[in-house]
Amino acid sequence: MNHNLQQLRKLGQSLWLDNITRELLDSGTLARDIADYGLTGLTSNPTIFDEAIGNSEAYDAAIREKCANGLQREALFIELALEDLRRAADLFLPAHRASDGVDGWVSMEVSPLLAGDTAGSIEAAARIHRQAARDNLFIKIPGTPEGVPAIEESIFNGIPVNVTLLFSARQYLAVAEAYMRGIQRRLDANRDPVVGCVASLFVSRWDKAIKDKVPAELRNHLGVAIGQRTYRAYRALLASDRWRRLAEAGARPQRLLWASTSTKDPAAPDTLYVTSLAAPDTINTMPEATLRAYAEHGELQGAMDADGGDSELVLARFAKAGIDTEALAAQLQRDGAQSFVKSWQDLMQRIETKATALEHASP
Repeated sequence: MNHNLQQLRKLGQSLWLDNITRELLDSGTLARDIADYGLTGLTSNPTIFDEAIGNSEAYDAAIREKCANGLQREALFIELALEDLRRAADLFLPAHRASDGVDGWVSMEVSPLLAGDTAGSIEAAARIHRQAARDNLFIKIPGTPEGVPAIEESIFNGIPVNVTLLFSARQYLAVAEAYMRGIQRRLDANRDPVVGCVASLFVSRWDKAIKDKVPAELRNHLGVAIGQRTYRAYRALLASDRWRRLAEAGARPQRLLWASTSTKDPAAPDTLYVTSLAAPDTINTMPEATLRAYAEHGELQGAMDADGGDSELVLARFAKAGIDTEALAAQLQRDGAQSFVKSWQDLMQRIETKATALEHASP
């Protein structure tokens, strides 16, 4: 296994891939990366699948077959995606079993069109997880105000959840509370309290959003500071009496996951958000380029401080520069939800266009 990545693993951080394509599976690349890089999971989203399906012929035969069987648009996409994710889930099954279900997960998103529909999100999460037929598959639900009750209800229903689109410690704590409420309800109903869950904090979008609004010396520091503040909240919650009571009853922590960890600024190190967010009991899900960059020249500079380090001092400097982080967190979450909707609509159009072209093409 690669030495640089092994250091992160020894620290207690799980390494996941933020990508999936049928070519990665068919070529054996994902299997090799699991062995060489110590990957123990992956995440996906509509943009990833839009690029995978649009830029490859690997899905053409499956699209023809499913169209012939009457599947269209969303139903067609879900089955295409689940075909890939089932294969990936099987590759990660050894990690899932070795960690007793803590690690070894893949993720599939509910339709972003349901971001404001609590009941629809609950139904879709249960349906997709049932259709996937894999115990180590998370259903991604956004941590929006409407998503919070869907997260709680899905956890109560025993559906493993990857909470997505989190941008602040406040948003993280809201979904952590939802997770704990769902687990407590399961205990009250004499159900198994072990239901997998991760909370995904998006990091690099902070720095992209304020790049031209702050002095040069503050650039590329906000995302890490938000991550540090959130990590402090995470560690404090795990040390709380409330969590300890749940843990004593058999519950497992909702793990904190660093998402959006590719560097957007060419002037910043390409491993910035990997080096800076090295922390025990967390997950870093990385695009391929970031993963390979850290494997090549990444350097572990120590673990993140459980008390948040100097994050509050850094955040105070941003406040002085006119950045309202709570308002920006809410805006980033709204923008993220809208971006996912656009990606979803682009994906549906891509699938429809490709299905029509294949229908009229020569066999």
